[in-house]
Amino acid sequence: MKPLSNFVIHRSKLALFGFIALVLFSLIGGLQAFGNLKGGGYNDPGSQSQKVTNILQSDFNQTDPEVVLVVDMGRSVEDPQSATNAELITQKLLATKGVKTVSSYYSTGKPKELKSKDGMAIYMFAKLEDNAKQAEVAQVIADEIGGNHFGATIYVAGWAPITSEINHVIEQDLVRAESVALPLTLLLMIFVFGSVVAAGLPLMIAGLTILGSFFFVWLSSLFTDTSTFSVNLITGMGLGLGVDYALLMVNRFREERHKKDSTVAQAVETTMLTAGRTVFFSGLTVGLVMLALNFFPQYFLKSFAFAGLVSVGLAVAAALIALPALLNLVGDNVNRWPLFKHRPAKETGGWSRLAKFVMKRPVSVLLITLIGLGSLTALGMNVKLGQVDDRILPKDNRVVLATNQIRERFDGREGSPVEIIVNKGSLDVEQLAINLSKDSAIASVQTPAAVYKDGGLLEQLPAQYLENDNYTRIKAVPYVEPRSPEGEALTNRIRSMYPDIMVGGSAAIYTDALAGITNNLPWAALWIILTTVVLLFLFTGSLLLPIKAVVLNFMSLFATMGFLVWVFMNGNLHWLIGDFASTGTIDSSSLVLVAVISFGLSMDYELFLLSRIKEQHDLGLDTTDSVAIGLQKSGRIITTAALVLAASFFAFASSGVSIMKMLGLGIAFAVLLDATVIRALLVPALMRLFGKANWYAPKWMKWVQRKVGLEH
Repeated sequence: MKPLSNFVIHRSKLALFGFIALVLFSLIGGLQAFGNLKGGGYNDPGSQSQKVTNILQSDFNQTDPEVVLVVDMGRSVEDPQSATNAELITQKLLATKGVKTVSSYYSTGKPKELKSKDGMAIYMFAKLEDNAKQAEVAQVIADEIGGNHFGATIYVAGWAPITSEINHVIEQDLVRAESVALPLTLLLMIFVFGSVVAAGLPLMIAGLTILGSFFFVWLSSLFTDTSTFSVNLITGMGLGLGVDYALLMVNRFREERHKKDSTVAQAVETTMLTAGRTVFFSGLTVGLVMLALNFFPQYFLKSFAFAGLVSVGLAVAAALIALPALLNLVGDNVNRWPLFKHRPAKETGGWSRLAKFVMKRPVSVLLITLIGLGSLTALGMNVKLGQVDDRILPKDNRVVLATNQIRERFDGREGSPVEIIVNKGSLDVEQLAINLSKDSAIASVQTPAAVYKDGGLLEQLPAQYLENDNYTRIKAVPYVEPRSPEGEALTNRIRSMYPDIMVGGSAAIYTDALAGITNNLPWAALWIILTTVVLLFLFTGSLLLPIKAVVLNFMSLFATMGFLVWVFMNGNLHWLIGDFASTGTIDSSSLVLVAVISFGLSMDYELFLLSRIKEQHDLGLDTTDSVAIGLQKSGRIITTAALVLAASFFAFASSGVSIMKMLGLGIAFAVLLDATVIRALLVPALMRLFGKANWYAPKWMKWVQRKVGLEH
């Protein structure tokens, strides 16, 4: 840290303006990032269901339709006028740029599955060009064809319209979130620093972090699929961490300037060696925790790993290069335009009294807080995992209304069939279909020769496209919601009964995605535990404190998961975060995302607190006094930092997309829980009980820590 400190002190203008110039230059690419981002990314690309998708494309030239339309004729679909109107709609669709093929009830031989139960509506499917901007094409279809046209009412659903609507809502949410978070952050900074200039510095660092991050996301989008939701993470983490790290640095600089005989350069140097070291270890810890998302196969999660890593890296770089250089240049002008007098942190006060209160009765405090955290954790014991579908959008969104038509008016989910691939000649296909059609979760089963329902023949078919020299394709239309526990159960039943066949389609895609998460979760958790323990040991030189930190973080995490299940699975707090659809499940990918991000961000406050406690212990104070003074000097900063980070993410809780609500509310809750209950109550209680053991480590480990712990 010393060489970097010398550089920013002696080359302040180069460090500051060079950093700003690089960020501004990066905007050339960064502003193009939005056009390259994609929806989806929840599937496992190496799964059996993906193999089925590949076979359907390569051997049958078949893909799931990107757009599914429900056409309400307003009369019987057997009326000749209905067929005429359907042909007009088909021609209008085919004339839309980006649409490749269109099929419907009429063009496929009038199969019963494509007709509504009341006989008044039909399915129509549109497949889009592979190289088309499918979300944009879906937007055009919804705008120009959806609604009342050609004597019919047309509802537009499917994954392309869902993606289009999500992108549109997120763009609106981003503007709204920033308009809420930025003014609130500025007010908090003014309250903490009492000076407009000092309050503005953290926002400047956050701005540089966010703008620079967009450039790297743009680069990523050129080489790999990148989720559109990563923009929200960049905004939340960029603002939150940028402000947090700058808050820590500016506060320490001002504290050093209040000391006698301390020059500006000396204050910057001390700030770098103390708060700067904390920022470095904090950023490294958060970044490595974010990398745990790379253990999962879904690019939705991998995108967040990259976006989080970039945001953290730039926040650290801005706080350790641009900010100290600026502090060295402005010196005491950082206190200009004061709104009220700033008082440096003392060694006694409300936070130290709280710490001493806790440490006088550590067992009682420990038991009470554990009961509270356990109660929250218990709320999550009945969690049912699902996957995102149209219902992540507002209930009155046109795609949701369209998909509800499918749910309510048709026997099965014809647009989301279970796709079964059988090696040619390996099984009696017709008997297999008969057996499958007996399943209560299946509406009908189609083979190349016939359609079966409830174990009997429903319809004899002419030669179909469901067979080639290598494979036979079977389509089973489910009654159940494909991306749900019921869809998972159906997939697993089929696979267990017939292990030699391959099962794909929406239900299998969801099943494999969930398996991809659960199978890789232990490896991600192991990575998080090992990296966190190693880094905290290098930071503190203690063997026990890193283990304590990891255990407390997991306790906070489990409590947060329970809270999210109570809100989003059980449908609570609508009055606070607005309306959303409670489906009885909670999205598995989003839950993992909240868990990993919350764990990483919570380590921020552990490091903020431990740095001050260790500083006092290194001066010769015992554990009780070290904890009391450490909490006193860091309590206000930790609370403010948590409020800023919580505000940055809670702004997304007003989103019209429910997984963004979950991300915003979940991280905000986790951060506030950690900064209050965990750091202010459990940490002092446990450190009091551990006593001298807090600082124990074998001699050889102490030697390693001195060599690589960046003490200087």
